[in-house]
Amino acid sequence: MKFVVKNISRENIQNLMRKLGYHFWGEKKETKEMTFIRAIKGISFPRFHVWLKENKETKEIFLNLHLDQKKPIYKNVPAHSGEYEGEVVGKEAERIKNFFKN
Repeated sequence: MKFVVKNISRENIQNLMRKLGYHFWGEKKETKEMTFIRAIKGISFPRFHVWLKENKETKEIFLNLHLDQKKPIYKNVPAHSGEYEGEVVGKEAERIKNFFKN
């Protein structure tokens, strides 16, 4: 699920995502996209997975959220059982949006 929020605070995005319960997972150097994960039940899977990119001039944060249901089955293959829509993903997106409104 793709959506946009505004970062009206003075904190950096990594600290804000940490407050939301997400852990920094890495960054694509070429695109400056960062990835964060948040375990749902305190175990590796299922987990929320967010790719985001920040426009510091406009203070917009572009997020792409999905739910990883399980670990990829095959080695060196990025495909996984991910949900990009649905009630659970929608509720998490609303939680993130509400966090950035305050």
